[in-house]
Amino acid sequence: MMELVVATRNAGKLKEIRRLLESQEIKVLSLDSFPDAPEVEEDGDTFASNAAKKAETIARVTGLPCLADDSGLVVASLQGRPGVHSARFSGADANDHSNNCKLLEKMALVPEKQRQAAFCCVMALCLPEQPTRLFEGHVEGMILSQSQGDGGFGYDPLFWLPEFNCTMAELPLDKKNAISHRGQALRQVVEYLSTVAP
Repeated sequence: MMELVVATRNAGKLKEIRRLLESQEIKVLSLDSFPDAPEVEEDGDTFASNAAKKAETIARVTGLPCLADDSGLVVASLQGRPGVHSARFSGADANDHSNNCKLLEKMALVPEKQRQAAFCCVMALCLPEQPTRLFEGHVEGMILSQSQGDGGFGYDPLFWLPEFNCTMAELPLDKKNAISHRGQALRQVVEYLSTVAP
């Protein structure tokens, strides 16, 4: 069975990735299994550069294949923000609640028909003696003026999916994984791994 380190300490993200990989012959390890692993500073200006940096750093430290992602919310009326700063949108001590509050504040005067947004994800897969490969996914929606739903994490309670008539936070996890930006990217990862597995 292949061991794969997922370079995150985000419990919600890890839960989604584990669920998507549970049918594969892959043992998912989190950074919690490697207490000496460094915190990789996400100082790139794109999701791709941050994901690749994390995957390559953690693969080098652990000696194991590594999967890392960088993902976030891109809001049209905010010129693409919060983007790569999604997790830290409200400052150094940001959490989901403070980030959502800041987003609502920034969007307060934006008309309903101009609240388009997208969740974007880039996953980087670093395998021994192979170049890092990137996989992308995105899902489009709208930003609500107040939270709805208590599932998911991050900006999910504010991200309205018109085709499902609910927010991302109101979808069951399996349904969310079927349509989400992370789910899209991870299915590409799984497909690729099936072609290179020993």
